[in-house]
Amino acid sequence: MSASPTASLSAPASASTSPSAPTQAELLDFVRRTAADTELIASLPLDPEGRTWVRLTGPGGSEAWLISWPPGSGTGWHDHADSVGAFLTAAGELRENSLAARLPTDGWKTLELTDGVDRERRLPAGQGRAFGRHHVHEVLNESTDRHAISVHAYYPPLPRIRRYSRTGHTLRLEQVERPEDWQ
Repeated sequence: MSASPTASLSAPASASTSPSAPTQAELLDFVRRTAADTELIASLPLDPEGRTWVRLTGPGGSEAWLISWPPGSGTGWHDHADSVGAFLTAAGELRENSLAARLPTDGWKTLELTDGVDRERRLPAGQGRAFGRHHVHEVLNESTDRHAISVHAYYPPLPRIRRYSRTGHTLRLEQVERPEDWQ
């Protein structure tokens, strides 16, 4: 992530008190309930120049974030390594481009992608999705005049984020970020 972090907040409490790791479905339920908290969503500072975020307390030891997306902003291609996750648009609209292909987890710098692996989802307010380990995607706010806000949750807490560049069918590993790089 690249922006100025803000203070940590508590999100709506989970109905589950299970000590086990949260599932993708539980993470998606958490981001849905959190996005419905209009007071929390309205409390996020919006910066016209860059993304802002607040770290939240997620269910079952998960890592969670409330993120603002200024017009025209995006993440670039990345994955969340060994974490499963979910995210949901709370305000505005986001677009997710993803790859429907299982990539090797380590030991490569450049891959040639085959035809038919690209997926696109439009996620207006109230829409989101869960995803598994090593899910490669980019998230964009394509609006020219409106912020978007989203809620994200990951389990286990992000051990790293791998950043990629993409030209045509070529995906190239560019950088590996660790938690100390974005906290």
